[in-house]
Amino acid sequence: MAATSSSDESTRRILAAVRAIPPGQVAGYGEVAHRAGLPGRARLAARVLAGNGDPELPWHRVLRADGRIAFPEGSAGYREQCQRLRAEGVRVEGGRVKRQRGPRDLDEAVWGPDSGA
Repeated sequence: MAATSSSDESTRRILAAVRAIPPGQVAGYGEVAHRAGLPGRARLAARVLAGNGDPELPWHRVLRADGRIAFPEGSAGYREQCQRLRAEGVRVEGGRVKRQRGPRDLDEAVWGPDSGA
């Protein structure tokens, strides 16, 4: 019984992390898992999204770690995800969203990319 409630809690946390992604932004499956307090569980995040039936869930904001759409190119899911992302102003080229790299550490966040020189 404990495994079921743990699984339900993990699912709830992953879905909450997906709902928290703002329109026009994206996150990788691993980022979603990390934000849900489940680091290293990217595959679990992917399974939860694959089994989700909530039409209000912004699943389209979740991508592979390299920014690629996980659906096969040309499939209905691929086309729908591209359409939804573009409707939110996200630039999708060749099935990939080019994301800006965040700062490597606090110094770079505060002082800029050349802070170590």
